Amino acid sequence: MKVSKFGGSSVASADKFKQVVHIVTSDKERKMVVVSAPGKRYAEDTKMTDLLIALSSKVQLGEDYVEEFGRVIDRYREIVTDLGMPEEIIADIIQNVQSLIDLHKDNPFRLLDCLKASGEDNNARLMAAYLTHLGFEAHYVNPKDAGIFVSDEPGKARVLPLSYEKLPQLRERSGILIIPGFFGYSEDGNMVTFSRGGSDITGSIIAAGVKADLYENFTDVDAIYSVDPRLVENPHEMKEVTYREMRELSYAGFSVFHDEALEPVFKSGIPVCVKNTNNPEAKGTFIVSERPIGDTPVVGIAGDKGFCNIHVDKYLLNREIGFGRRLLQILEDEGISYEHTPSGIDNISVIMREHQLTPEVEKRVFERIKTELQVDEISIERDLALVMVVGEGMTSAVGIAAKATEAFARSQINLEMINQGSSEVSMMFGVKASSLERAVQALYNTYFNNMYSISYSSIK
Repeated sequence: MKVSKFGGSSVASADKFKQVVHIVTSDKERKMVVVSAPGKRYAEDTKMTDLLIALSSKVQLGEDYVEEFGRVIDRYREIVTDLGMPEEIIADIIQNVQSLIDLHKDNPFRLLDCLKASGEDNNARLMAAYLTHLGFEAHYVNPKDAGIFVSDEPGKARVLPLSYEKLPQLRERSGILIIPGFFGYSEDGNMVTFSRGGSDITGSIIAAGVKADLYENFTDVDAIYSVDPRLVENPHEMKEVTYREMRELSYAGFSVFHDEALEPVFKSGIPVCVKNTNNPEAKGTFIVSERPIGDTPVVGIAGDKGFCNIHVDKYLLNREIGFGRRLLQILEDEGISYEHTPSGIDNISVIMREHQLTPEVEKRVFERIKTELQVDEISIERDLALVMVVGEGMTSAVGIAAKATEAFARSQINLEMINQGSSEVSMMFGVKASSLERAVQALYNTYFNNMYSISYSSIK
């Protein structure tokens, strides 16, 4: 049995709906389908989720929202009309969206969460109705009925263990099950969304819950590339990548797969296949537990902007028990999550997402670090980008880091930081945000265009 998830670009129009139906009905093993909200139909288009956010903003401000409401309904109306389906479906969608506004207009957080979730919810209802209209047995399944229970954290929900107690019952249902992605329900019955792009998470949860043989993630590319295809011509396609490698790449900026979506299938050992809705015959990229390394130690390169670095110096820091814990406690008290903590004998750096450190927060954090930790020096560096070189094969290769630093030197890119995780699946380089694209291109030429050789050790 397969669980198939279709992203926003795959369900953006009536023609895309027809493609999805053809794909789903051509394979009887595709019994469970997860859909996103309608995405962009063309480059300048607006995603349904963004239309719903704009609608929520108008309601929260107490302003007239007729125009924003109309844009949301018009996207669905276009799909319904082009599919030749009954107009009553639109009336149901109008009633659904308006009821959410009426129910939550005095609670901004719930209103935003529920309206965002309605994009996926109404699209799933529409997909199920279309399959039924064509004569197939199909059923819309609400996430609460499916058993997707999550923490009550609007916009950043996490799945609760009790979900996996009820989800296996989906296997007993007949027909094609259409389930909206992106949200679940708290134990108190509140509709709560995952982080943006979280339909991948829903698909993964369902695949793990029903113990699927394969989780298919349909998008708009034939495969996952080793680098952002906007940065290099004819990038290398990855045929296989491990869960660990994909997790590192997703974290570092790969937008093809949500970085939290791998946890459920990773724990269950369920393979994932990323495929193209527009070219379903292409083999796609498989995400698996293990893969043959071959002669290429590096599988992918990714980078992301928006980081900053707090650097702390204190003489004999390495002998001070609890220093790191107390430093991170100060950040925790401010609700700041950190990404990396490279350190030396007398210094430590904390890398974090820059948006968390507003001027007010920065002032409080610096004062506490100076006062409570009695440091010699503290500084901050903003506008950083992190570049990740990822590959399971790096553990048995010699010269990976050397080739990277050579590539940066040739491209006249100054390195702000180097860090390698203990798993040795990835190496991270810090550069100025303005140098990110050149850094990624330089590394790609080094590892994938055979410009420089890499030797292997006999260590296994």
